[in-house]
Amino acid sequence: MALFRPIGVRFPVSAAFALFAALTGVRAQTPPAAPLSQKAELLAGQQRVEGDLWIADGNVEIRYRNLILRADHVQYNEMSNVATARGHVQLDVDVQHLEADSATLNLASGKGSFAKVRGELRLVREPNSNVLVTPNPLTFEASEVRRLNDKTYAIDHVWLTVCRPDRPVWKFHAAHATLHVDRSMALVHANFRLFRIPLIYLPFASVPAGKRMRQSGFLIPAIGNSTVNGFVFGDAYYWAPRDWMDLNTGLDYLSRRGWQQDINFRATPSDNITMSARYFGVVDRGLPQASGPPLKQGGHSMQFEFSGFLKNGWHAAADLNQLTSLTFQLAFAPTFSQAVNSEVRSSAFFTNNFRGFSANLAMQAYRDYLNAQPVESVSLRSAPEARFSSVDQAPWRRWPVYFGFDSLASAIHRDDPQINTPSYVTRYEIAPRVVVPLHWGPWLSVTSSYTLRSMRYGARIFADTVIGTPIVVNTGELSVDLRPPALERVWNRNGSKWKHTIEPDIVYDYVRGVNQFDRFIRVDEDDTLTDTNEFEYSVTQRLFHRRGDAQADELVSWKISQKYYFDPTFGGALVPGTRNVFQALDSLTPFAFADEPRRFSPIVSELTLSPGGKYDAEIITDYDTVRRRFTTNGTLVKLHPAGNFTFSLAHFLIDNESVLQPVSNQIRTQAEYGDLNRRGWNASAGFSYDINQAALQNQFVELSYNGGCCGIGIEYLRLSLGPVRTENQFRVALIIANIGNLGNLRRQAKIF
Repeated sequence: MALFRPIGVRFPVSAAFALFAALTGVRAQTPPAAPLSQKAELLAGQQRVEGDLWIADGNVEIRYRNLILRADHVQYNEMSNVATARGHVQLDVDVQHLEADSATLNLASGKGSFAKVRGELRLVREPNSNVLVTPNPLTFEASEVRRLNDKTYAIDHVWLTVCRPDRPVWKFHAAHATLHVDRSMALVHANFRLFRIPLIYLPFASVPAGKRMRQSGFLIPAIGNSTVNGFVFGDAYYWAPRDWMDLNTGLDYLSRRGWQQDINFRATPSDNITMSARYFGVVDRGLPQASGPPLKQGGHSMQFEFSGFLKNGWHAAADLNQLTSLTFQLAFAPTFSQAVNSEVRSSAFFTNNFRGFSANLAMQAYRDYLNAQPVESVSLRSAPEARFSSVDQAPWRRWPVYFGFDSLASAIHRDDPQINTPSYVTRYEIAPRVVVPLHWGPWLSVTSSYTLRSMRYGARIFADTVIGTPIVVNTGELSVDLRPPALERVWNRNGSKWKHTIEPDIVYDYVRGVNQFDRFIRVDEDDTLTDTNEFEYSVTQRLFHRRGDAQADELVSWKISQKYYFDPTFGGALVPGTRNVFQALDSLTPFAFADEPRRFSPIVSELTLSPGGKYDAEIITDYDTVRRRFTTNGTLVKLHPAGNFTFSLAHFLIDNESVLQPVSNQIRTQAEYGDLNRRGWNASAGFSYDINQAALQNQFVELSYNGGCCGIGIEYLRLSLGPVRTENQFRVALIIANIGNLGNLRRQAKIF
């Protein structure tokens, strides 16, 4: 006997069996009722029952929990929960979709097997700046698929892609694969094919198959060429044992030089703690020389960063850097900006701010390489260092008198071609101060502060030699900040409000008691205090714009300032014929200008333009009234007229006397459209040009095109860094969606 019901009517199989017995009069043993969540629902064009076996034909559909099985013909055993299907078999489970010629599936355990399969894994992946991401599903075809559980499939003779399955640009072929849903698909004996052409064989490969693309494994090998390093081949291993930690270790073979290592570590164990570390090194065989042994330029650089917000308001932070030599950096740094950076800075601190007080334990180290060959550098260190200070606080409510202080105790060290101190020279300082702000309505504000500073150094400089005799300095420092009334005008135009202000400012500083400035061991700005008697006067103009009730934007800011020195020798601290840099000078401009006594500083102009956020420009200019010419100029322009296009231009000019600073005139520019992992065409180009030497220091061009599932990127880079390095680099990468790059145009090396 058979029972027919139209498609669309749903009822549990156990209930159908009972209804069949009642209509036919056949007494049958009905299986015990299963919990509602475990009951199967069957829909079909026609169906019949034979004991425990249900036989259904014609658009058959079985629903069980989150599983849907469809086929032309299905035999379902209600006792064993096993369904055997053939003819247009389809299985849908969450994001999983399989199509097969035939299948056997246990609905209760989820285990089963499928023959001649085509499958899809539909996922919405998280954005990733390092990888081209596509919304296309992961599509595969296989001779056989075995479903081991809800999240695991064993697959034989498979190919897969994220391209359109009817026109795939690339495929991975593998003899065997294991799919872990929401994680990855592991391939054994795999080969990557581009337009059906095998390009690379991989004994083992792993393809992301989840929303997140973090998984441990070897990355795609990198292949490239360089005129200095020769043929480059390498690979890296990515290890992500936890969601909050990962490690990337790479090793590259340089046919002309040796071996290159690159290690990157990142961790965020909690919301309050972050850390990262990087190691970059080269074991160099050396450059062949006409006579003598090869010239070796190997070395390494290391960086470590840490930030942690701890209990009871404590904050710990560290930024530690090490570089073995400037020669190594010039020879092997991957980018121009890294190669020409001669400064290595390290700092660490442990601080707590409470009730207006600040307690700090710190370490600071600085090294500046003056020359690559011969090696010359300046090394400065202040460690350990303890500081305790307070903000200005008023003990009386009715009296505008505020008290504060700064204090420190540290061990300092300096090593350069002229000075080499003992490993640790003690330094102590305490500086209480009183501040009195006075206001006469909106018209005039005067803030006066007086500081008594006492400093003690455990050693001093005498006749260019460091001797162990302590030196004590007591100073008195007076500062008066006079703020005349600001002039302003406000007007409305076309529904917008405009505001123009002119803000004058006058600051008088007087310091006495330093006297023996040439005997100090100078390590940081605390040691560059000199006697002075000076006025600084400035005028700042600002232009604001506001539309409706929105927040006002500052479109233009232009400050012009200058200093007048009543004491042109700064208590004898200024040494004629040499480059002098101390607080009274560099508080106005970072460019040295004093090689002789003088009463007027250069006129410093600082102009900032930011109309609407799409355009930004900053121009800093020093006009020396003594030399009667513009001595320095720095211009930085950034344009962002469209969402995908950016342009930047920087020009730096130093035209001072050689005793102060070498003449320099350089221009750098860069234009970008899109980025490496954006769909469509993307491009980036730029150069650095030394006008004085009429030489290109750096130039690059990068071009890429990304389609729906892959792309290609090419780059040419030239570095001209004098006798140490003149190099042409050629990089190319096949960009594979959701996987990464096949080639040597890696994220850490590319220009974008």
